[in-house]
Amino acid sequence: MEHYDILVIGGGSGGLAVAERAAGHGARAVVFDPKPLGGTCVNEGCVPKKLTWYAAHHLSQARHAHEFGVDVDVSGIRYGELVKRRHDFLRMLNDYWSGYLERLGVDYVPERAQLVDANTVSAGGKTYQGKRVVIATGGEPIVPRMPGHDLGATSDDFFQWEDLPKSIAIIGAGYIGLEMAGMLRSFGVEVTVIAMEERVLEMFDPMVSHVIERHMEEQGIVRHLGSTVKGLAGEPGAIRVQVAEAREFGPFERVLWAVGRRPKTRDIGLEAAGVEIQPNHTVPVDEWQETNVPGVFALGDIIGKAPLTPVAIAAGRRLADRWFAPERNPVPVDYAQIPTVTFTHPPTAAVGMTEPQAVERFGDAVHVYETEYGGLARAFAEADIAPIAMKLVCAGEDERVVGIHMVGDAVDEMLQGFAVAVRMGATKRDFDLTIPIHPTSSEELVTLKVSRPGQSNPLADAA
Repeated sequence: MEHYDILVIGGGSGGLAVAERAAGHGARAVVFDPKPLGGTCVNEGCVPKKLTWYAAHHLSQARHAHEFGVDVDVSGIRYGELVKRRHDFLRMLNDYWSGYLERLGVDYVPERAQLVDANTVSAGGKTYQGKRVVIATGGEPIVPRMPGHDLGATSDDFFQWEDLPKSIAIIGAGYIGLEMAGMLRSFGVEVTVIAMEERVLEMFDPMVSHVIERHMEEQGIVRHLGSTVKGLAGEPGAIRVQVAEAREFGPFERVLWAVGRRPKTRDIGLEAAGVEIQPNHTVPVDEWQETNVPGVFALGDIIGKAPLTPVAIAAGRRLADRWFAPERNPVPVDYAQIPTVTFTHPPTAAVGMTEPQAVERFGDAVHVYETEYGGLARAFAEADIAPIAMKLVCAGEDERVVGIHMVGDAVDEMLQGFAVAVRMGATKRDFDLTIPIHPTSSEELVTLKVSRPGQSNPLADAA
């Protein structure tokens, strides 16, 4: 039987982070994963998505070049070439991680692993024992069990497509659905978004939802919100989406399920080790990622908090520091102030509380500063365009900035520095005293002047 300081089940962002940091501190670690290293982020998530987003973004920018007198012949996209280049790049990342773990002295077992007990894992017919076990198995797309569900694909399937459909229905209006919708529409696909929610990006600030819907309208993305899907019918290439009240939409060449993801906690032996699992398949943990079983830890998507790559990486590294380098004074991950971006067209960016969340917590002490504008990049647009939009949510007499929300080109690159400011407790006066960089979009956040009281339902109140 092999003995280790830590056994890591899952070779994604969180699992690799804890193993890498632990090995750097001299600990002996092993990573188990039957799939190529890198997890969802490298193989079916962040990286292939951003590469595809760049292709769509370049195509969109080229279409607007004529506004500045630039002659560009835009004939479309060689999608098969993009797929091949993307595939080759991802394989390079897989190989990098395999080699990197080897150089670090971290063992890699490309097998499916199961817990035997709180200190023992079995994989590939062998048994491994460790002082600690980390569960970092990630998540997987949800496919609702309803008639015809297998006619629909998932976001994982999307990255295996070698061609583009002429039309597609995307079921779901969260960040995955809207990211896919924006990319596919930029490529020329006829896109319809169908969702039970009354607004897109429902978990984000209402301003973000409202402005993104205006951009979707401008781009020609059809929306059927407040529609409960009951099933799929037809055949591949001609699929109909059936919704409540005996209605249906379509036919569509393809349908994409984008109704969320669930933790991969099934069939990995959690029950055998006595680890608690919630009805929604998440594993509850304390502030240091420890489950109800001492010595068994969980991080990343399976804990049901902020399923984002940097969050899993931060949790893994801080955990390893706490075990093997306490002199670094690691602190737990603060799940209340996590910056996040959606790579829609255009992107959205947010950190901290939404306006309704702030009003619920601080009541009448909330003041909101916001703006909408066109931006110089589209100064010569030949028609009305959907705006760039920004919002500061402030609370208390000192107007501490408790939330920032943005929609527009480059806000994804803008947010990081402002997230530092929010974490440090910056106030509106701190923003006001900062010299703006002109002409940029980011200067808007430090030049906002007019405030209004916070509202629990700002879209309804503004109507």
